[in-house]
Amino acid sequence: MLKTLVAALVATSVSAAGVASAANISGAGATFPAPVYAKWAETYKAQTGNALNYQAIGSGGGIKQINASTVDFGASDKPLKPDALAAGGLQQFPTVIGGVVPVMNVPGIQPGQIHLTGKVLADIYLGLIKKWNDPVIASWNKGVPLPNMPITVVHRSDGSGTSFLFTTYLSMEDPKWAAGPGGNDAVNWPVGLGGKGNDGVAAFVKQTPGAIGYVEYAYAKQNHMTYAVMQNKAGKWVSPDAANFAAAAAGAKWSAAPGFYLLLLDQPGAASWPITGATFILMHSKQTNAQTAHGVLAFFDWAYKNGDPQAAALDYVTFPDSVKALVRKSWKTIVGPSGKPVYP
Repeated sequence: MLKTLVAALVATSVSAAGVASAANISGAGATFPAPVYAKWAETYKAQTGNALNYQAIGSGGGIKQINASTVDFGASDKPLKPDALAAGGLQQFPTVIGGVVPVMNVPGIQPGQIHLTGKVLADIYLGLIKKWNDPVIASWNKGVPLPNMPITVVHRSDGSGTSFLFTTYLSMEDPKWAAGPGGNDAVNWPVGLGGKGNDGVAAFVKQTPGAIGYVEYAYAKQNHMTYAVMQNKAGKWVSPDAANFAAAAAGAKWSAAPGFYLLLLDQPGAASWPITGATFILMHSKQTNAQTAHGVLAFFDWAYKNGDPQAAALDYVTFPDSVKALVRKSWKTIVGPSGKPVYP
């Protein structure tokens, strides 16, 4: 299912509705939102006949390609800080919110049966906890039939916004992780196997008994993967789902976030999923082709107006109209060669 969606996204061509002549638009980057971008692109083409080519190559690749101007937009789950945006002549805006979820392949264990804290997760990824029946894991999982099986750690091999969210969260939870690998889209992993993209990590975990990895929830859901319940900042045990991602985002003050730079990790609230994050689109503030830039913004404007049900079906959280209005206002500063807004 996931590969079919991503293939549909890459194969579908979408240009701007309302533009005098069709013009293909291209984007590349994060695999985190690829399932919903696939559905949006498929529906947009069916409704308008217009077309988009998106390559799900990871957030690091998306940032590199937009900086090199080889695509019309980049996509990243790692938001760029205002100074980095200014240095690159870029601006960014969020599209949807999702959750990063620990997934595993442990014989006899069902989805939501294993409970993990952020510190336990960090110690697993540091290689300090090596077996599933380790006393530390067992202490949080009374009565769970944990096997005497080695843990195989799986992580991203590419520059990844999903990794940025995951490792930044681990840094918040464990000083050893913060002083070691730290939080970034690419880190020096102490142990484990690397998979490319969320789909690569999901595939590695599914085919490797004893494995643990981390993916955006849509990948866990579509692949029917076993996931962990996590302890959040309030000390509550929560499952990954759209309601708990929304709870983590409830207090987000986007109007006070320059360049829409905002992290949603380890938020307060009894229901908040601790590894929640938005995903972002990156565009040049000064465009060389006003029609193509218009096409990009027309697509995302259509998605804001029409794409919420498809996003919700994949357990992404969409933005309220007030935030969408802020984003649309920011588009007025994306200008063409004439200096006029490309999408008034």
